[in-house]
Amino acid sequence: MNRPALAHWRAQTPGLQHVCHFNHAGSSLMPQPVLDVLQAQWQREAEHGGMEAAASVASAVDAAYQDAARLLGAQPDEVAFSTGAGAAWGRLVASIRWQAGERILIGRQEWASNLALLQDLSQRHGLSLEVLPCRDDGSVDPDALSTLLDNRVRLVSLTWLPANGGLINPAAEIGQRLRGSRALYLIDAAQAVGQLPVDVNELQCDLLVAAGRKYLRGPRGSGLLYVRRERLAELTPPYGNVHTQPWREGRFDWIDSARRFEDAELAPAIKLALGEAIRYALDIGLDTIRQCIDQQAQALRQRLATLPGVTLHDLSLQRSGLVSFTVDSLPASVLQQRLRQQGIHIGANGVAYTPLDMQARGLHELARASVSYYSSDEEQHQLYHAIHALIPQGEYL
Repeated sequence: MNRPALAHWRAQTPGLQHVCHFNHAGSSLMPQPVLDVLQAQWQREAEHGGMEAAASVASAVDAAYQDAARLLGAQPDEVAFSTGAGAAWGRLVASIRWQAGERILIGRQEWASNLALLQDLSQRHGLSLEVLPCRDDGSVDPDALSTLLDNRVRLVSLTWLPANGGLINPAAEIGQRLRGSRALYLIDAAQAVGQLPVDVNELQCDLLVAAGRKYLRGPRGSGLLYVRRERLAELTPPYGNVHTQPWREGRFDWIDSARRFEDAELAPAIKLALGEAIRYALDIGLDTIRQCIDQQAQALRQRLATLPGVTLHDLSLQRSGLVSFTVDSLPASVLQQRLRQQGIHIGANGVAYTPLDMQARGLHELARASVSYYSSDEEQHQLYHAIHALIPQGEYL
């Protein structure tokens, strides 16, 4: 760990003056440069009006698209901004022109909101929704995908870094198996983008979504989507606007880029702030970020494993910065509440968030401590001792 760099990152994070934060997988803390950009644009709107303020930063917004493309290894016309990963995911899936009898293959770790939409679409369009088998380490099995694949498979949906378990699914291997298939390959990279290097060409995905508020450290209400140029014509958004479907030669035509999926009212301030967050991550380097997160996550797992009554529930050999665990006789939601009272933030997820995976593993609720590249050993000690102090209390009601 580069101590001067860590000190610099932490000094640029004003939230650390108030909290000990281990909920980066839920929403991280914005660095000061991102906050400055966000506030500056809101100030312009207050002083000059929204339309005029937007016109004054048009070139800066264009630069944000360029940086987003660089982050994903894509072309600028293949990326768009959104209000979040969930909104982008839903818009893309709703844009597929479904035919009765087509199949959808998903991983066991599918996020609940995604799963709900797929179940609804399956019922309305007569589709088959099928769960891919897992390998022994809990990850989706690419070999099983190869045996299930046929011409009726229209969508393969993968949560790359699931919300629970520290797992990193083999996204690139699945992309290789799907090469030449008519199936659209959609990756939910909400926990991945900003945590590790992402290259859509290496992943061989057709569609990808990401959240701004998580590891990119952007504002809440921001996100990214990617659509491979060659697959764009297969997708028709459920609705458009004058920017995405402009009037041309007597008719409304969709624009020929991923921006056809954008909302007209997505605030320029959000785009600019997310663009600044992307540049912040690129300047540090995603390889550096991945290495720092991995070191912090490994150290936290080792510390928590020494606590009596604490059980780790992480899967796979290659793991993310999301550390999942339970504490005997102390529900995760209660642990989260008691730590929050001490200014320590963690996550707590129940069956409703990842129902297929949690039920398969016999789990009801999990605590989740997620680290970032600017997490510190001192914070880990604070979390460790706070949990240790709660364990002997036994009864939690």
